[in-house]
Amino acid sequence: MKVSVVTRSGRELIKGGLELTDSPTVADLQEAIHKKTKKYYPSRQRLTLPVPSGSKERPTVLNYKKSLKEYTEGNELTVVFKDLGTQVNYSTLFFFEYLGPLVLYPIFYYFPAVYKIFGYKGERIIHPVQTYAMYYWCFHYFKRIMETFFVHRFSHATSPLSNVFRNCAYYWTFGAWIAYYVNHPLYTPVNDLQMKIGFAFGALCQVSNFYCHILLRNLRKSDGGGYQIPRGFLFNIVTCANYTTEIYQWLGFNIATQTVAGIVFMVVAAAIMTNWALAKHRRLKKLFDGKDGRPKYPRRWVILPPFL
Repeated sequence: MKVSVVTRSGRELIKGGLELTDSPTVADLQEAIHKKTKKYYPSRQRLTLPVPSGSKERPTVLNYKKSLKEYTEGNELTVVFKDLGTQVNYSTLFFFEYLGPLVLYPIFYYFPAVYKIFGYKGERIIHPVQTYAMYYWCFHYFKRIMETFFVHRFSHATSPLSNVFRNCAYYWTFGAWIAYYVNHPLYTPVNDLQMKIGFAFGALCQVSNFYCHILLRNLRKSDGGGYQIPRGFLFNIVTCANYTTEIYQWLGFNIATQTVAGIVFMVVAAAIMTNWALAKHRRLKKLFDGKDGRPKYPRRWVILPPFL
C-alpha cells in the first residue's frame, strides 16, 4: 500500500510517500514516519483523513490499532499529519501537578516564619482545624499520586509537555494560596461542630472518590476496549460520579476551613469538571442510543445532583 503523508498546509512531509506491505496498521504507518523523520515519534503524531475543501466536518482521526485498509477502498491512501509537540507520559504530568500542593502546603503549616516575609511578626497559635486541614489536604494529594501509578488507566498514553507547565501553575498556585490563608496566624477557625461536619463529609467523599476510580479502572479493559456504560455505586445515578465526589470532598474541606481561596478553588475546579462531564454525558448518550442493538443510556444526573 502506498501512503502519502502531507501536512495541514498540503506540503509533503515525506517526499514520494511510503510503501507499506502486509496489511499495515496505523501503528505501522506511524513507525514508518518515525524512521523517515526521526523527530516525530509515534505519540507525537496525529494522523487524520483529508477533509474536502469547504467542508465543515471534523477530520477523522486514525486509530493506531486499526488497519489502514479500513480507511480506504484501494491501495493508496493520503493522510494529514499534525505535530503534537514534545510529549510526556500522563503519569508524569499528574505526578508533578500533584506533587506541588503536597509539598507546598506543609511548608506554611510547619514553618510559620514564612509569614514574616509578608510582614507578620506576631506569635502563631495552631488551631485544631489547621492541623486536621493539613492532614486532609496531604492525604488527598498523596492518594491522587498513588492512584496515578496504581489505579488509573489512561485512554491516551501521552500529553503535550506544555500541559505540565500549565497544570503545575494551576495546582501549585492554588495550593500555596489556600495554604497561606488556612495556616495564617490571624486565621479565625469555625466552630467545632461545623469543622467536624465538614471534615467527616469530605472524608466520606474522598473514600467514595477512590471507589469510583476503582470502578472506572475495571471498565477500562487491559486490551483497550471501547466505551462502556459506567455502572455500580454512584454511577447508577450520576454519569461522572468521580467528579461529583471530587467536588463535594472540596465542599467538605471548605465547610471545615471556610476561606475565600478554598471556595474559589472549588468553584473553578467544579466549572472545569462540569464542562468535562457534560461532554462525556453527550458522548455516552450518542454512543448508546438504543438503535441497531445498542443499549440505551439510562437517565442520570450529569455531575452535581440534585442540581445538574
